[in-house]
Amino acid sequence: MIQPFIRNHQFNVVKKQTNLLQTACNTVSDPRVVDAVRSSTVAKIIEAFPHAKELELLSLTKLSALKKTEEFQHYLHALEAQMMEWTPVTAAQIKKLFPKVKKLKLPDLTSYDYRYLTYLGWTDVAANRMFLLYRQDEQLIGIEGRMTPVHKKGVCFLCNRHAEVALFSAVTKFKPANASPDYYKAIGNYMCVSSEACNSHIADVTALEKFIGVVMGK
Repeated sequence: MIQPFIRNHQFNVVKKQTNLLQTACNTVSDPRVVDAVRSSTVAKIIEAFPHAKELELLSLTKLSALKKTEEFQHYLHALEAQMMEWTPVTAAQIKKLFPKVKKLKLPDLTSYDYRYLTYLGWTDVAANRMFLLYRQDEQLIGIEGRMTPVHKKGVCFLCNRHAEVALFSAVTKFKPANASPDYYKAIGNYMCVSSEACNSHIADVTALEKFIGVVMGK
């Protein structure tokens, strides 16, 4: 039996590529075009799993033989059972990550399906603050920043989707040598206001991990 091995952002890749192939099978009459789409989708899914084992790759590449809508649906449903759960957090863990935040607003931790999280994010609109939790190398990292609404759609730096965004600015913990005691530098990026929507589309964690590294001074 295959142990869960699919992270949320990887499942988003699989889901997108599966939908592309399903659409091609349903709408394109030229079999050569369908075959080209099939090859491309399978290659992109394999690329998203650089450390996959043989049985895991066999499970993923079953897509290459699918043609009917119900077959694609069954394929995705079967892979959902192999998704890794983002380890749940407690209110105490979150408070420990943000000890300087008075009257910390906590998210409803019972409302999440942790399989579908790459990061946990929430906002405190009244305080214009945004919070982000991410697990990296088994370590839980918390980032707090200012949320500046832009009242228009833009491209989220995490999921690359055109959506309602806000400017998320966090102060980096890195200080250059000989910096003055009051030195600080804020790092800002446009990010989805809805972390739920962002998590359902994010397909790569490179930008997220780079941002965290800069803010944490790594």
